[in-house]
Amino acid sequence: MAPRGHAGWTVTCAMTSMAAWPRRALPFPSRSARFSSVSPSPLPSAPPIRRPAMLYEPAPMMADDPALIACRECDLLVRPAAASASPQASALCPRCGALLYRCSGNSLENTLALACAALVLLIIANAFPVVSLDIQGQRLDATVFGAALQLWREDMPAVALLVLATTSLIPFLEIGSVIWLTLPLLYGRRPAGFARVFRALQGAHPWAMVEVFILGILVSLVKLAHLADVLPGPAMLGFALLMLVLAAISSIIEPRALWQAWEEARE
Repeated sequence: MAPRGHAGWTVTCAMTSMAAWPRRALPFPSRSARFSSVSPSPLPSAPPIRRPAMLYEPAPMMADDPALIACRECDLLVRPAAASASPQASALCPRCGALLYRCSGNSLENTLALACAALVLLIIANAFPVVSLDIQGQRLDATVFGAALQLWREDMPAVALLVLATTSLIPFLEIGSVIWLTLPLLYGRRPAGFARVFRALQGAHPWAMVEVFILGILVSLVKLAHLADVLPGPAMLGFALLMLVLAAISSIIEPRALWQAWEEARE
């Protein structure tokens, strides 16, 4: 057994001789050669992103700027163009294409005329019978107030109040609010409590269910047809016409036109 010093000297000589041997070519490239010869290839060039042309000038974020209009669909703040001051104008949202506003030349006059017609129809619908029943020679006239009173007597006060509110009180509140807002503006005067009345109008509109009442009457007439002779009354026609007039009012009334007329009116 060789001493420890001799063994260390032997290992050192062997490593030196191995380093001095000529390098032989391998049949395949080494791992370092493979990675060193590979150069990063550039990714395929993507087409440049083309942004849509600016259809409007971004408005500054001013909280108290009355000229800004918020889109109901995407909440984009848009400043109306100068051409929108014309009597007949409409604008679309440049982002989503939703309708921002639509104004006609005589929207206030048309709204007031339809509101007056709706008020007359509402009075007719509540003053005259809705249907008349002829049962074995006895004639029974049914009105809105009579139906609500009968429901109250049958221990259904909630249903009675709901019928009376959705067919008479809330439509009267909606029609009265429209007349209150448009009549002074046509004469260049600002109506008292404009903001509160306008909020009341927007809150009352979803609860005016004249069309639901008409549908219920038609279903009842079909079910009672084989029990008695059912004759539609003048109020039935009044409610049908009232439904159409209220739909026309909601389609032509424009909040922007009301606010613009309020700003131009005097105290």
